[in-house]
Amino acid sequence: MTGKQLGLLAAGGSTALLLAAFVFQALGYAPCAMCIWQRYPHALAIGAGVFLAIGLAPLLFLAVGAVSAATTAVIGVYHTGVERDWWQGPTSCTGSGLDFSNMTGSDLLPSASSGPSNLVMCDEVAWEFLTLSMASWNALWSAVLAGIWVLAIVRAIAQRRSAVPT
Repeated sequence: MTGKQLGLLAAGGSTALLLAAFVFQALGYAPCAMCIWQRYPHALAIGAGVFLAIGLAPLLFLAVGAVSAATTAVIGVYHTGVERDWWQGPTSCTGSGLDFSNMTGSDLLPSASSGPSNLVMCDEVAWEFLTLSMASWNALWSAVLAGIWVLAIVRAIAQRRSAVPT
């Protein structure tokens, strides 16, 4: 496969992961803040794939895709560590450091209020398969995609060198 083809494959992988996140959300698994953070780099990698498809600055957009996939993989590892209590996560979505003194009963018991609760905790695993959470699966597959992007860069450089007459 050429570097461009590998880049498009990796962009397709980010598309699949992002679509899977939206399907889980449609099935009722509301995303936490860190889940949302993991979506942005996938969107950037998809954009890089679009620019690759139309032939603009292949090495630049291969690099953007690689950095994007690596970034979401790192966020996924960080989120997994928060879920597994390996380290502290952001206080805004883990419940640590919250001040309960000014909260009402309906604030503490979302089922007591008339509307749905908007707070999804980042340190709680909502779904897992083979003992891995969604954040863990995202980290794993995103690392694979980052590797594909890097291979695409290597192939594109090799193709460029072989095309230059000596």
